[in-house]
Amino acid sequence: MNRLAICPGSFDPVTNGHLDIIERGATVFDQLIVTVFNNQSKEPLFSVEERVSLLEQSTNHLPNVSVATSKGLLIDYARKHNADAILRGLRAVSDFEYEMQITAMNRKLDDHIETFFMMTNNQYSFLSSSIVKEVAKYKADVHDLVPPPVVDALREKFQ
Repeated sequence: MNRLAICPGSFDPVTNGHLDIIERGATVFDQLIVTVFNNQSKEPLFSVEERVSLLEQSTNHLPNVSVATSKGLLIDYARKHNADAILRGLRAVSDFEYEMQITAMNRKLDDHIETFFMMTNNQYSFLSSSIVKEVAKYKADVHDLVPPPVVDALREKFQ
């Protein structure tokens, strides 16, 4: 049986915390589609196309991972791709309440698609795209926080 999961996010930009979840998810699922969604409540630094490119460069070592985009509801996207699961990362307890609400709504909309949570590696539990952008804006070294293509892209954005 070929198990397909969707790993959704805004990935603005992709961090090593995201990459940790993607790499580990790629060992659990036969196929993993990392899908860039636009978060309407945030003003993105990178365009959707830039985020897709950065994700593709950062995951090209994972043969069962592909990168895509979607504008609609996650559950509709998962259903359209015959996904078995949605893969989400949790950094801290503070993420849990929000994630629980989304999962409950997704189950109400389609109870055939499970949500799997992975705890982010402890070394990335503090890490978010927002924090990365903030420190990169002030020219701080972010090479331990993001994949190499993102280091260059951030440097270019904040020149």
